[in-house]
Amino acid sequence: MDSLNQRKTVLVMVAVNFAFGVVNVVLKKVLNEGVNQLVIITYRQAVSAIFLAPIAYFWERKTIPKLTISILFQLFISALVGATLTQYLFLIGLGYTSSTFSCAFINMVPVNTFLLALPFGLEKVNIKSKAGKAKVLGTVICIGGAMLLTLYKGTPLTHQHEISSTSIHVPNHEVSMNKKNWALGSLLLTAACLMWASWFLMQARIGKHYPCQYSSTAFLSFFSTIQSAILCFVIERDMSVWVVKGGTDLASIIYSGLVGSGLCYVAMAWCVKQRGPLFTSAFSPLVQIFAAMLDFSILHEQIYLGSILGSILVVIGLYILIWGKSKEAKELASLQSQVLQENKNCDQGSHVIPVTDE
Repeated sequence: MDSLNQRKTVLVMVAVNFAFGVVNVVLKKVLNEGVNQLVIITYRQAVSAIFLAPIAYFWERKTIPKLTISILFQLFISALVGATLTQYLFLIGLGYTSSTFSCAFINMVPVNTFLLALPFGLEKVNIKSKAGKAKVLGTVICIGGAMLLTLYKGTPLTHQHEISSTSIHVPNHEVSMNKKNWALGSLLLTAACLMWASWFLMQARIGKHYPCQYSSTAFLSFFSTIQSAILCFVIERDMSVWVVKGGTDLASIIYSGLVGSGLCYVAMAWCVKQRGPLFTSAFSPLVQIFAAMLDFSILHEQIYLGSILGSILVVIGLYILIWGKSKEAKELASLQSQVLQENKNCDQGSHVIPVTDE
């Protein structure tokens, strides 16, 4: 790959993660306005389905396999786990915490996927190799960072003058309630990331039987729209929640569906094809950096010491894990090349005609 294409993939992934950071911030603002979480998911997924459907039709109509009941059922469950429940838990957790804090848990998804893949044999660890030790060490550091994020909030590092001027007016029971909400939000974000990690494993299985990524995502968005709407009708009987009054809120939801669930997915799929999943996932910590900048400047949210320390540990652990997986892939490729070379030499030796003296 030439340097121009390499620069393109880097710029695209930076833009994608900036867009994801904006999505988290604008959705936090929408939640602060009182819009129901399931209403946000329903509208967002509907926008994504409408956007991806024509792309899937024009790009994959000649290669799309036959849709069976089994494949449709798998796509339905994939939508329930990977879109509906994941986004619902994430938005509730986001409402209790902040955009910057919630993005730190996104960095845990590769680690959670790795841990969930171990019992099914989809991931293997050779503890005697450097790659295996790196994978274990990275996982332990990430888990430690996640525990620090959950259990330790720490002192605020921003807007301290506002805290000092208002602290004498805040009752003790409200302070205690805020701490409980922060802990509850942490647990909900952890559950959302576990759901999302489970979805990656499910998607790996679905991809073998239904490899069309655009139509698969369009179906996922469509099913998630229906699931979220039904769940909202069951939980919230008040029909007025479906009315999004503010133009800014409506624009934010459309943006999150069109860009967050549409354009960003297309761009990431292109980067995976060009440079592979390892390169693509390595940019995920940028989401938190961009979200922190926007969170601080637009929403004026507090940034806490525990969030900074926990996030640093999560990112360090993530990159150690990614390095371990990269080294393992190189070792596997080298071993396969060696085996192929030995087989080739054996084949050449078997075709040598022996010369005998008459």
